[in-house]
Amino acid sequence: MKQDKLLHLTKELLELNEEARSQYATRTHLDEYKVNFYEEVKPFADRTLALLKEWEPLAREWVMENKPKYLYPIQIKNTYENLEMVSVVAWQKDTGPKKFNERVQSVEFVLEKLLEQAE
Repeated sequence: MKQDKLLHLTKELLELNEEARSQYATRTHLDEYKVNFYEEVKPFADRTLALLKEWEPLAREWVMENKPKYLYPIQIKNTYENLEMVSVVAWQKDTGPKKFNERVQSVEFVLEKLLEQAE
């Protein structure tokens, strides 16, 4: 039951990570694009944070119990922080692409590894 919830949340977080990547890649840098903080950024960041808060204890517990290859509790903490950051900076024109993409890829790696090994 817990594991089903973990898998479900992990998939949702992967989708949000992809949504943030897409936002950053296709809209944020357009000259005519003006972000609406209260209609776009805040609801997205709030939704992401709510899922992260639910996901993090389940993921940490699962990693500690199952000791999967290439996944450690510190990565769960870092993924939480990285995705929380990504969910906000994806809309900021001054966000550097290198750092943003590294964060997105790091989140994706951990979430996909977790899915792979928990399924």
